[in-house]
Amino acid sequence: MPSEPGVCQDRGTYDAAFKGDAAVNRSLPQDPIIRRLVMQARQAQFSRRHVLQGAGVGAATLALAACAPASSGVPEAAEDISETDPTVTWSNWPAYIDEDDDGNYPTVLRFQEQTGISVEYVVDIDDNNTYYGTIKDQLALGQPTGADTFCVTDWMVARLVRFGYVQELDAANIPNKVNLAPALANPDFDPGRNKSMPWQNGFSGLAWNTEEIPGGLKNIDDLWAPELKGKVTVLSEMRDTMGLIMLSQGVDISTGDWGIDEFSAALEVLEENVLSGQIFGIKGNEYMQDFVSGDAIAAIAWSGDITVLNAEAGFEKWKFALPESGATLWGDTFVVPLGSPRKKNVETLINYYYEPEVAAEVAAWVNYITPVVGAQEVAAELYPEVAENPLIFPDEATLANSFIFRTLETGDDQEFNGEFQRVSLGA
Repeated sequence: MPSEPGVCQDRGTYDAAFKGDAAVNRSLPQDPIIRRLVMQARQAQFSRRHVLQGAGVGAATLALAACAPASSGVPEAAEDISETDPTVTWSNWPAYIDEDDDGNYPTVLRFQEQTGISVEYVVDIDDNNTYYGTIKDQLALGQPTGADTFCVTDWMVARLVRFGYVQELDAANIPNKVNLAPALANPDFDPGRNKSMPWQNGFSGLAWNTEEIPGGLKNIDDLWAPELKGKVTVLSEMRDTMGLIMLSQGVDISTGDWGIDEFSAALEVLEENVLSGQIFGIKGNEYMQDFVSGDAIAAIAWSGDITVLNAEAGFEKWKFALPESGATLWGDTFVVPLGSPRKKNVETLINYYYEPEVAAEVAAWVNYITPVVGAQEVAAELYPEVAENPLIFPDEATLANSFIFRTLETGDDQEFNGEFQRVSLGA
């Protein structure tokens, strides 16, 4: 049973992010991501970048995000006024939708033209925990949060669903739901995707300045080379940075066959390189600015961000690669908070982005993994280089070298995050 709002309980009540079977797997050979996700899904969940942002976020913030505010009960969803108020406010992460040279979002503009629904697209999520901290009181009271929909990581979505903070979606308003990759259709925090719909998935791995490091990077240990001292950044998403270091030490992070000993061994590596000054910073999206300024030339990074940087530079100045020891996989997801009175408008928006043509266009810009079946076929015609990119449409070899950080029980989650935060504050 879900924990009641007001109870600080973030246990792993679900042991799989996605469920599938061999029959589904065989029926979709054109979707290589399906097979890999199904293999790992029974023991793991997707994670995304919950940026701790250095000293600005402390243990109190972690505690806030781990606990639901006290409440006498979950309020009812807001009355839907979509028919008389054709607007929608959508909060999302940086560099996470197609954008033209004028700062407009072409797919959003076409959605507005086709539907008459006006979209306010707001880039104000750079951290799962801190974003939740800013809206948790409104969520608990069923009040407007300022966004009709937002895309946070599946592990955070699971918490929102468990606390009853999001509305049930009307599948009749999302006919394109049939295009959802089957491996993503039945996470046990939301079987059938009745309260959530995936937005994008992606990898965490290695990135570097090709001018400064022409030979490239192959393994996490390459970041600790003496010539890179003070020029390295790692992600403040614990599951990505620690996951990659643990993978480099031979730990399969997608299974339950590891615990505090393996985590501590990886943390020692991180702490040693923080204290020595090898690591310039433990950051979220800010590492992109450090790459541009030259303060950093190597990083643990997110796959799609590097393509954005290269597009802005006009040439392949930076490169991203999966470490030979393995990369991490994560995913972000649409939800509609209880306080939104425009759920149907959001459903119309989600339906639009589940059109393969639209999904392919977004994928060509953001360079993350689309959850939409049929997008690869469209991309093959319109964006052949994108369709052949294994970081956007992963092949078996790419997926075989990527891992989903397993679900953590409450005790481990608090202990691991606390230790990671302690080291982060020293960076």
